[in-house]
Amino acid sequence: MVKKQYKVAILGATGAVGTRMIQQLAASTIPVSEVHLLASARSAGKTMTFKGESVTVEEAKPESFDGIDLVLASAGGSVSGRLLPEAVKRGAVCVDNTSFFRMNDQVPLVVPEVNEKDLAWHHGIIANPNCSTIQMVMALEPVRQKYGLNRIVVSTYQAAGGAGQSAIDEMNAEAQADLNGEEFTPQILPVKGDQKHYPLAFNLLPQIDVFEDEGYTHEEWKMIHETKKIMLGDKNSPDIKVTATCVRVPVPVGHGESVWFEVGTDQRPTVAQLHEVMADFPGLVVQDDPSQQLYPQPKTAEGRRETFVGRVRRDLETPGAYNLWVVADNLLKGAAWNSVQIAERLVADDLVRVPEHNAELFL
Repeated sequence: MVKKQYKVAILGATGAVGTRMIQQLAASTIPVSEVHLLASARSAGKTMTFKGESVTVEEAKPESFDGIDLVLASAGGSVSGRLLPEAVKRGAVCVDNTSFFRMNDQVPLVVPEVNEKDLAWHHGIIANPNCSTIQMVMALEPVRQKYGLNRIVVSTYQAAGGAGQSAIDEMNAEAQADLNGEEFTPQILPVKGDQKHYPLAFNLLPQIDVFEDEGYTHEEWKMIHETKKIMLGDKNSPDIKVTATCVRVPVPVGHGESVWFEVGTDQRPTVAQLHEVMADFPGLVVQDDPSQQLYPQPKTAEGRRETFVGRVRRDLETPGAYNLWVVADNLLKGAAWNSVQIAERLVADDLVRVPEHNAELFL
């Protein structure tokens, strides 16, 4: 029997996540017969490399998806909203790294280690969760499976790279200007389209995305509702209480998170028992030995597909509650690798097909 080959398009191929999607796809188990690199008109004509071969970047248009089997998208929400339904209409299955479809009840929101089963009911589009949500549910899912979860309180330490390569470049320029005693006017963070901009170098910004109701930012809102949708299948489920504070920190790549959680059973697992269930969970690496100062760090997580967890300890004031520290490369497990991993599972489970007329759900 001849193994099926797949024609794959990467939408947003020239961006920070898109370039990593190319690398992760090349290293994946997906048998690729053709790769099409799609971007804006200003990037069309550039050449990039896939498995040692030169590929010319094309302008992304609806007809770009003719004959395509799989689409990996990370070109911004408005682009996904406009082009992915066109891809589905042409028979492609799309994995979208933007927030555009995440809260759509017709779209699975998937971290393969946590809820791969949700891929089975896709209608042509699968959403990749927010980077900060992915690493948190990776750390907590083995706990939920064994002991249940009542409540989660998370504070994030999110890298500049979460806002794109331009944010990293601006942070580096700010740092150099500050060291030189020079003035620098920030243009990007905390939110490029917001009214004010602040420097990230030698600073902390307690705003990621725009502010919404009750003083929460959209990033915080995403962590709350995405966690519920991934773990419980209902973005508004009351069964796990979640709250978040999201902070941008002057680190290029790699998000850190301080997570307080309360288990959902009368059992009171020891730290060793939590280590055991975490260490057995695929894609999760325990780095936790205070006697050796061993704990996860963004610097050592960069370029790695795994999620790293440490500083696991009991809350000394609240029985059944615990703290942990979790780190991941936000551009890999938080974006490019999780997207390719979803595509791998779609291929392995023979789910690279669009039921007839499903594109109408998104048009």
